[in-house]
Amino acid sequence: MSPRITPLQVFRTSLILAGAPLLADLAAAQANRISFSIDWQGPTIAAPDGFFGFPITEGDVLTVSTASGAPGFGPLPNPSIALSAGFGPAPGLGLFGGLPCAGHPAGTPCIVEVDALSYGREPSVGPNTPIKHKLRFSVDRFARGVPFSNTPPNVFTEQNCGDGASDVFVDLNLGVGPLFPFTAINVGNTAVVDGNGFVSCSGALYPGVGLVEPAAPLPVPLNPGDNLDALATLNINTANPYPQIGVFFSLDAAYVDPLSGIPHSGSAVANGVTCGDVLHSPAAGGPPVVYAPQFLLGLGLTGAEDDLDALILRENGTPGYQPSQVPHDWVGGTTDMLLFSVRRGSAIIGIPDSIMGLPISEGDILTTPLAGSGNPFPGIYIAAENLGLGTSRSIPGVINDDLDALDLGVAPINDCNGNGVEDSVDIALANSTDINVNGVPDECELLTTPGCFCTAPSPAPCGNFYAPGGCRNSTGVGAILTATGTTSVTNDNLVLTTVQMPINRPGMLVMSPNPNPAVPFWDGLRCFGGPAFRFAFQSTGPAGTWTYGPGLSAYTTGNFPPAGWILPGTTMVFQSWFRDPFGPCGTQANTSNSILAQFTP
Repeated sequence: MSPRITPLQVFRTSLILAGAPLLADLAAAQANRISFSIDWQGPTIAAPDGFFGFPITEGDVLTVSTASGAPGFGPLPNPSIALSAGFGPAPGLGLFGGLPCAGHPAGTPCIVEVDALSYGREPSVGPNTPIKHKLRFSVDRFARGVPFSNTPPNVFTEQNCGDGASDVFVDLNLGVGPLFPFTAINVGNTAVVDGNGFVSCSGALYPGVGLVEPAAPLPVPLNPGDNLDALATLNINTANPYPQIGVFFSLDAAYVDPLSGIPHSGSAVANGVTCGDVLHSPAAGGPPVVYAPQFLLGLGLTGAEDDLDALILRENGTPGYQPSQVPHDWVGGTTDMLLFSVRRGSAIIGIPDSIMGLPISEGDILTTPLAGSGNPFPGIYIAAENLGLGTSRSIPGVINDDLDALDLGVAPINDCNGNGVEDSVDIALANSTDINVNGVPDECELLTTPGCFCTAPSPAPCGNFYAPGGCRNSTGVGAILTATGTTSVTNDNLVLTTVQMPINRPGMLVMSPNPNPAVPFWDGLRCFGGPAFRFAFQSTGPAGTWTYGPGLSAYTTGNFPPAGWILPGTTMVFQSWFRDPFGPCGTQANTSNSILAQFTP
């Protein structure tokens, strides 16, 4: 068990950061990996983690249990423990009660709950370093969002049926703060990471992390789904799994939640600190020390609890915490960039902030008090409305949405087209289409369906059935047509390859916009109707194979009439036809199976 922290253990350690060079932002191998925690009310508490089989607690830093460590599609195993609350099974944060809390039942609080998380290396933002599609956040189960956009998935669509509390959302290009309500370049959000990786209640599909959904806003200690409660881009070295400058985090309040009526876990006071402090575990096993005491953040000044609930931190490498005096003075490293939110029920909710003079909301991204303002409370850096979150200051009668976790990544989590923008943002802003609603831009996908397999004696022309492909030919097997690349017309990189044909025989690829049921055709089957369009003849060569593409779309517009042009939105069926003088049915020709392709922009 780790020693308890005392309030006097304010961060003064020079051995960890003194003279240490600023570490390079991790934008390569692990840039698309995330780590997170969950709260004590969800069913994944006490479940065996995906790597060690160790019971998960609300103080563990978790990651995705996929082969790549990146979010994936369901079903998914339970998350893995990247850093434990105590000393095991992975290098721990050194929290008091870490090991005794392991295995405690879900729906019963223990004294290790982690509320906010950062590794201190998030990118610095300012006038010349704008936030662009990299601000990621989560909300709690009571948040509802606002219907700013009809493009799902977003907080509004996911939370309305309980699917949002374990999701991660991303902004739609905010611009640089401070941002008053509704002044972002693009107001709103879209989902980038799902809880379970299955089709959501909105009909959308996007990669998940192995949590349980839905998490309806029920006023009971044990909820049916999980709440993702802290978030950071994973920068854990596999050779030395503890981050090089440690872990920064906050712990949980003890007051009663004003919506659920249930007390929070009280992990902060149990560990001898306040829920507004930012803590630092500089080395595995702890104990953690106070890095940024709450009063320097403008918290805890009313005598009641202010619960710091989300965290973005850029540690400047100088020992101790140097609070910002005005926004963006952290650019260049003079001060530490520290952005945060406060939890529902915190005492400063509704108090005017020190930058905009607006009543503070749970969904606001806050910064340290503005120097010279005469106001000792935090300043609003990005107002909640810009994130697509609801506030009573903008919509009377609305319950303020709680911003529950926050991360400023150095690279997108999912970026299949390599343009530096989250795939979900490309789709939400209509820069990419997603006709099959799976969260992947269509230009990255191969939207094809194989068919016309010769699976039974009938309709095989002479009983020459061959289930894996076209009907059996003189080689003793059937020809197989496969597709690679994508069905994006812009990419024009679809490649159609046919194998298992008789050697050195002529033939061609045939295309039609009209797929039909299979009918006998020479020694094989035909699964298309008219009109049919023929690509250039080829020889099967010494290997009995040929390839058509890339460049099929360009070929059609240059050689076929308009009915045969491959354009976005068209659907075409393809089959290979080839000569086979010694085929089993005696017609001297045969066909492959078919490929049905749906073309996208």
